[in-house]
Amino acid sequence: MSPEERPGSDPQTQSREESFLPPQVVEKLKQTARDAAVNSYSPYSGFPVGAAVLAESGRIYSGTNVENASYGLSICAERTAIFNAVSAGERAIIALAVYTPTDEPSVPCGACLAVISEFAEGEVPILMFTEEKERWLTLDQLLPERFKLKPKEKQ
Repeated sequence: MSPEERPGSDPQTQSREESFLPPQVVEKLKQTARDAAVNSYSPYSGFPVGAAVLAESGRIYSGTNVENASYGLSICAERTAIFNAVSAGERAIIALAVYTPTDEPSVPCGACLAVISEFAEGEVPILMFTEEKERWLTLDQLLPERFKLKPKEKQ
């Protein structure tokens, strides 16, 4: 089924990079993100989020949001998933899925987009989805002008 034919998907927001992901990988990303949301610790916002990142190695890493009474110490699901991947030795993210049990798909926050940009190229596909709807965009579409600092090890 093409992106344009998927129920709940918006063909005008489809990533041209989406097509490089095999359907079974997309389904695995989605299931991993859904499963992660179940473990959300979100007693203050009541807003559980699950994320899954596909690393360059082909492995998928999950993350969920973890809140804290001191709100600034909370962490989003997207960053948790990326930090899990980095902790396992990964350095390149090639796709990301974000699940929320809401009416509309949720876009990653600015802090998450900045962290995504540290480990992903601009055309990386990002799937934001709910049980009923999905939306594909790229990092370039979500964060077109971003800060980049060349790490010393890469100079």
